[in-house]
Amino acid sequence: KMLAAYFDCPGGPENLYVKEVMKPHPGEGEVLVKVSASALNRADLLQRRGKYPPPKGASEILGLEAAGSVIGLGPGCKGRWKTGDAVMALLSGGGQAEYVTVPEGHLMPIPNDMTFIQAAAIPEAWLTAFQLLHFVGKIQKGERVLIHAGASGVGTAAIQLVRLAKGIPIVTAGTQEKLKATVNAGAAAAFNYKTEDFSEKVLAFTQGSGVDMILDCVGGSYWEKNLSCLSTDGRWIIYGLLSGGEVHGDLFAKLLFKRGSIYTTLLRSRDKEAKTIRNNFKNTFFLQYKERLVSAFTEDVLPYFSGGASPHLQPFVDSVYPLHKIAEAHRVMEENKNIGKIVIEMP
Repeated sequence: KMLAAYFDCPGGPENLYVKEVMKPHPGEGEVLVKVSASALNRADLLQRRGKYPPPKGASEILGLEAAGSVIGLGPGCKGRWKTGDAVMALLSGGGQAEYVTVPEGHLMPIPNDMTFIQAAAIPEAWLTAFQLLHFVGKIQKGERVLIHAGASGVGTAAIQLVRLAKGIPIVTAGTQEKLKATVNAGAAAAFNYKTEDFSEKVLAFTQGSGVDMILDCVGGSYWEKNLSCLSTDGRWIIYGLLSGGEVHGDLFAKLLFKRGSIYTTLLRSRDKEAKTIRNNFKNTFFLQYKERLVSAFTEDVLPYFSGGASPHLQPFVDSVYPLHKIAEAHRVMEENKNIGKIVIEMP
């Protein structure tokens, strides 16, 4: 048996509790990880409200990322990992529990000088940001990228990854404290979407030319301002709909006039079929999507988290909650108070 974050029926944070459930066993090509820490994502809040069920075959337990130690290997593992290895994992669910099973290709080594708490803040946010910028957006040197929710886990990761790609990160956030944090993370400019028109500010900052790429987790309510500050031939990447998905107005005519492109993407629901993908770094053949993503990130980004690397990348940890205070952690994220990641520590 093991302890896990659980809820019996959809609703508010008060529905969450810690439950004793069966400990999982690693299947073909899977690794069993003893979880030291996990982290919260918006998807956890949506799942708790009954609005984002886990993909078919995924664990019903919350948690899309975890850090811990390898304690078991399923049949068919290829020898990449051994018992005792410190690892962090991208998950489709199950991270907020004492143990989780992970396909071996979804694991990454934890840099030597990093704690489990810090490592738990990396997989979902950083892989999402990496996917948006490189697999979807194909970022090029010198490009300007507008990042909404700049102080979030994905936002603080995206700022640093844009800098690593020699681009120019521009962000929006809702408080002065969050704006300051994004500048500390490397934002070239930061605008308060509550008190100023971010599209006007972006156009002024870019001397009227706009941004080459927008990373948008907000959706509906931002569409006109996004289009206003999108450059000709710009890419607008939608990966969340915090303000809903409805659009009222002449979106397509304005988008067509700018020859703009809209891309949409989700990471959790990616299937397991093998495909070939080209990204800015390498061609990685015949691996399923998440494996390709993890492999490219491990090779091209992970070394920059180690001490002495330049530029030095770092996850932003807002706060740490023990598993039995999972409901409190959900409340903080629901109130949009966090800067960076909220981490859940296992017993």
